[in-house]
Amino acid sequence: MTQDELKKQVAEAALKYAQEGVIGVGSGSTVNFFIDALATIKGRIEGAVAASENSAARLKGHGIKVFDLNSVNDLAVYVDGADEVTENLHMIKGGGGALTREKIVAAVARKFVCICDASKLVPVLGKFPLPVEVIPMARSYVGREIVKLGGLPELRQGFTTDNGNLVLDCRGMTLLDPPKTEGGINQIAGVVTNGIFARRPADVLLLASAQGIRTIQK
Repeated sequence: MTQDELKKQVAEAALKYAQEGVIGVGSGSTVNFFIDALATIKGRIEGAVAASENSAARLKGHGIKVFDLNSVNDLAVYVDGADEVTENLHMIKGGGGALTREKIVAAVARKFVCICDASKLVPVLGKFPLPVEVIPMARSYVGREIVKLGGLPELRQGFTTDNGNLVLDCRGMTLLDPPKTEGGINQIAGVVTNGIFARRPADVLLLASAQGIRTIQK
């Protein structure tokens, strides 16, 4: 099976968690397949909250109502992908640059369903460069602080987040204690948030491989 076929398979498997109400939707290529699948049951749901402008546009293109998160009191489920994930359901996210909005929507949802192909499962987070969203004036300062933590930050060239900020991609960080590192980086002045999702990990992980869908949950 191709990677796109695996992504489509796992996206469709996530539909069983998203049958009613307002659905939280992340961003990225696997989520695009989920949005396409969600369109097949759009009559059952009220609509969706999108974690990126691209996802919002795709949802609207399918005729799915997009809600502002401030107008929604409760999200039963949030569905999103990951750049890396462990069996502890900790993740690195933000390869597409939507990490802050993804983290906010995930915080609101009662259940976080992560959908990935099996290549994203790793024993320890850190091979994928850790994205850190920063206020533009703090870029250099945050970079120096990341170096003190053992990281090698690199400005993502020609990229601005939906929030108008910059992203530093930080290599060389083996994340042996993801919740601690997540909290520590977020304490650096000028950091909006970082791409470690460990303090609010996934509740369910769906992994697609040629052998089918594997489910890992708390």
